[in-house]
Amino acid sequence: MSNPTIEAKIRLPANLLEATDRAVNQGKAKSRDEFIMRAIRRELAALKRAEIDAALAEMASDPEYQAEVLQMETEFATASWEAFKLAESQA
Repeated sequence: MSNPTIEAKIRLPANLLEATDRAVNQGKAKSRDEFIMRAIRRELAALKRAEIDAALAEMASDPEYQAEVLQMETEFATASWEAFKLAESQA
């Protein structure tokens, strides 16, 4: 299923458009459109990574979350050790 495209008029500084055209002429993209779409996708992915990093940082400073992690580690410690010993004996 392809994603429909919509024509959108955008304004760019001349130096960005010139740099885009140079990249296209050097074969780094098939067209201006492709180059700009790739740039937008990269920026959106970077924003998503930043959101995830912020959420992880928040979790790292959350005392309730830290207590829950320590409890899970304690509960799984025996099973983890048994799995390690079993794998070691089969090697």
